[in-house]
This record gives sequence, C-alpha cells and structure tokens, in this order.
Amino acid sequence: MAGFRIRDLNALRMVPHPAVTLIVEFGAGSPVLDCAAGPRLGSIAAGPGFGSGGAVRAWGENVECVQVRLSPVIARAVLGASPADLDGAVVPLGDLWGRSAARVREQLSETSSWQDRFALTDALLARRHEAGPPVDPEVAWAWHRIVGSRGLARVDGLAAEVGWSRKRLWSRFRLQLGLPPKRAVRLVRFDHAAHRLVAGESAAQVAANAGYADQSHLHRDVMAFTGATPATMTGEPFLTVDDIAWPSAGT
Repeated sequence: MAGFRIRDLNALRMVPHPAVTLIVEFGAGSPVLDCAAGPRLGSIAAGPGFGSGGAVRAWGENVECVQVRLSPVIARAVLGASPADLDGAVVPLGDLWGRSAARVREQLSETSSWQDRFALTDALLARRHEAGPPVDPEVAWAWHRIVGSRGLARVDGLAAEVGWSRKRLWSRFRLQLGLPPKRAVRLVRFDHAAHRLVAGESAAQVAANAGYADQSHLHRDVMAFTGATPATMTGEPFLTVDDIAWPSAGT
C-alpha cells in the first residue's frame, strides 16, 4: 500500500506487477490514466499485469490517492468480481463497489494522516475479504507456489501437484485469478528481475539468477512488459512504490 500526494504528476509509466491494482483517489485533483481504452479518471481497479507494453501513463495535478496491490488470491472477494472480469483493463471502482466507492473517498478525504488512511483502507479491505467468496484451495496453492518460486515453478507440474487435470487447473486459475498460469509465471519472474535490476545488479547477473535463458531473453521480456530497455526501466519511479508512501519529497 502506498500514499500519493503530488502537485504535478507528469506521464508516470505504469510498470506491470503480479497483483490487482486499486487506486482510490480522495483529493481536490484526480489522477488520469491514459490507456488503450481511452483516459480513465478517478478511482480504478486493474487486473494483474496492468500496464504491460508500457502504454499506460498516469498524470494529473494535485493528485491525492491510496494505491493498493492485492494478491489475485484475495482480489475476487475484495472486488466483488473476479480479476478475470477486468481482463487486464481499467475499471472504475464505482462500477464494482457502487456507492461504497464514494463513501470511501469521503472518509479518506476527512482523514488527516497517511497512517490513519492506511488503517482505514486496511479495515475496509479486511471486511470485504471476509465477506467475499474465496478461491479454490488448489488455485491458491498454485499461485503461492509460483510466487514462492519467484516465477521458476514448472507450469506443467502444477496440476499434478494439486491432483487436478491440467485443463481443470488452467481453467479455474484463469477464471479466479485473471490470468493463465504460464502468464503468471512470466509476470512474477519479470517482477523479481525488475526489482533486482533496480537494486543495482547487472543485467547478466539477473538473467542468470532469475531463470532467463540469457541476457537477450531478459531484455526481450523487459521490453515486452514495459516498452523500455532494462537500463531505462531501472529509472522508473513507479518501481519504488511498494511498502512506502510515494516518495518522501512528494508527500
């Protein structure tokens, strides 16, 4: 979870992440996302891998919002809809939560500190998660296996490990989490590699340790996910937004 307060947000590249992304705005301004379907304003939800290809940019003035990255395993309960219904697109949060989205916006705007805003958001997500339907245990196990291996799990072995047919696991995984297992493996591997590159490791070292065939394979994957070279991607500020408020200079 991260908090944004930015006077002038200028064409920030959205870097794909293996999570469902929620952006809940509450300030005087409003973030705008430019994507394939056209501009999206205000609070939104987006499926895993949102921003793939590097074509999505965020901009706006006097932007104040809370960003949450939800594991796809809990996203269906929290959203009230399967991540598959998002299909990688951007959906207004009001379409999923109805009037609750407007109430959350009001509560966040009336809260004075980031700590209290995060606590309020946490409580809301916990309530929705508790009331919503869980994913199949086998699907959850396969997802955690992929994440725990940092994208190095053998996709063909997942079905055998949970005792399902390949067809059944692929179908249920895609339906409940919003992407097929092979795409999930690739996205998790990319995310791990991206953060290692940002941490200062060389592309050759990351390629060797993150499961890529070679440095060219890593380069192609980074280009496919971000539209940028590995060297350019490491400077993207969006990659710094993990467990901290959006950066200290802007809060």
